[in-house]
Amino acid sequence: MTTTAHPEKAPETAAWPALDDRHAAAGRALLDWAAAADGERPRLCLVRGGRTSGKSHLLAWFLAGAGADRRTTVHATVPAAGLIADSVAWELGRQLGYGPLPPHRLLDRVAADARPLLLLLPDLHLAGRGSADHAPADPGTLVDELLVPLLGLPHVRAVAETGTTALLDDTDPHVIDLGEAPWPDAAPPPAASEAAPDADAAALLAAVPRTADGRARWDEAPPAAREHVLDAVLGTEDGGTAAGSLLADPGFLLHGSATAITAALRDPATVAPAGLRAIWDRAAPHLSGSADGDLARAAVLHAAALATSATLTEYLRPLAERHLWTAVWAHHDVPAAAHCHLPQRDGSLLVADALGRLHRHDAGTGERTGVVPTPAGLRPFGLAAADPEAVLLFDGSGPLFPLTPDEEGPAGTVLGHIAAHHGTAALGSAPSRPTALGADGRSTTAVVGDAGGAVHVWPLTAYRPLPHSHRLHDVPVTAVTCLRLPDDDLTLVFSAALDGSIRLWETSGEPMAGPVERRPALVTALAAADTPAGPLLAAAWNDAELHLWHLTSGTVRTLPLLYRCNALTLSPTGRLTLSGPDGLHTLQLALDRLWN
Repeated sequence: MTTTAHPEKAPETAAWPALDDRHAAAGRALLDWAAAADGERPRLCLVRGGRTSGKSHLLAWFLAGAGADRRTTVHATVPAAGLIADSVAWELGRQLGYGPLPPHRLLDRVAADARPLLLLLPDLHLAGRGSADHAPADPGTLVDELLVPLLGLPHVRAVAETGTTALLDDTDPHVIDLGEAPWPDAAPPPAASEAAPDADAAALLAAVPRTADGRARWDEAPPAAREHVLDAVLGTEDGGTAAGSLLADPGFLLHGSATAITAALRDPATVAPAGLRAIWDRAAPHLSGSADGDLARAAVLHAAALATSATLTEYLRPLAERHLWTAVWAHHDVPAAAHCHLPQRDGSLLVADALGRLHRHDAGTGERTGVVPTPAGLRPFGLAAADPEAVLLFDGSGPLFPLTPDEEGPAGTVLGHIAAHHGTAALGSAPSRPTALGADGRSTTAVVGDAGGAVHVWPLTAYRPLPHSHRLHDVPVTAVTCLRLPDDDLTLVFSAALDGSIRLWETSGEPMAGPVERRPALVTALAAADTPAGPLLAAAWNDAELHLWHLTSGTVRTLPLLYRCNALTLSPTGRLTLSGPDGLHTLQLALDRLWN
């Protein structure tokens, strides 16, 4: 449905840049559509027009002033040229605060998110990548797999640039058509020979420098070759097999176009080395966004390849070890609900699997070293070890349980009392139900978070009748940890809650007035340690980010989370161990370089 502009309904335009006379009417029409009351106009607006008609200029103008009015605020903008549905979903998820999600999970998150959303998709008609006979190469695939389902949600609107195509015509959209005529000062289109995507595969391959023994030097290749050679190869007669040669080259995986590789691996006809598709599925969401350099990309690929491809792992290791963090080991076959370090056992982890069973693992290798008998029916979602044989368990349903061979011994008495105290409190008051359990790295102190937003600090090495408690949040706590600094006689308690905040309390005084951090995401795990670089706090978020806080300076580093994380432990040497549904993994932080 094509409608005319109603300038009197448009928002105040003072915040927008000046728009030339040729496009003023289109600008007013776009503002009028964006400001219309719910139900007055279609929830999809198409911006059409020929090449150089000013479509992109109009969308850039709209975006520049969109924040001036809540009705026109754009919540996510993804230029779709050359992207497939996965790549667009990853970027939409990042901008909407969910993290890089595949299309089906993004749809679920948006469906559960009640806030009205306005999405902007420039160059939708240029979307698609890969072999011409493969569905992801067609912009219609992105439309069918992602955009149409998004628009099926009543709180989602979108503005999409569709050129002169018929994309989305059958959805009865609002249409702003800029026509075929170019701007008077438009530059002529480039000659066909200058358009890199159409370049001959042989010419692009010939432009790549080689070593004396014939190996491609992708690190020295021209940008056009890195970006387009895979597309060009896929266009040849035996494209799937020829592309396999590129995908078998670790140098190309490190330096080639991540978007092109993603599209090629989505095609079943593309020949790929064993395990590469699984590796790329782990790495690609982060390579498309945050890995902005050879060392960062090497670290992400190396972490994704561990325990899957020894060849790729060893190729990438020298570069990865020069980055700010390096993956040390991975066990994808150990889905875990929680883990903790065992005190006085050099290099031991206690890991609870999804069925509630407890196993010991070597912290240096991740290998399983023993089994710990567990009461039937328990599903530990948090662990705090008082000594190698005495552990406090947090069941996901709320109760705490002591696990010790001697219930009458010192450790058994302390843990039993902590569990009984919180059990009695929960029976008397629902907000007192435990929701999180953590401990300091020395296993001297435990922290319990509850549904009322309070945290309760207990010594693990001595009996205390009552905990040292403080309410830090107004909503349930999702993660807790603490850090003992004996030299300063300080205990720092960190807690995260359902409002997306992390708070700090030094137990000899009042809590910090404001949050350490607040984001539109949830913290799933916390860990802290005193390291040679100073005290650090690690926080895993459910939008696939890991934040490292240097507490004395207040500076933060953001690392990508390749795997879902339920629990974290951080050693004084900078070993960060993560566990969750995707397994057990350890990273080594470069403490001497992280804050420089």
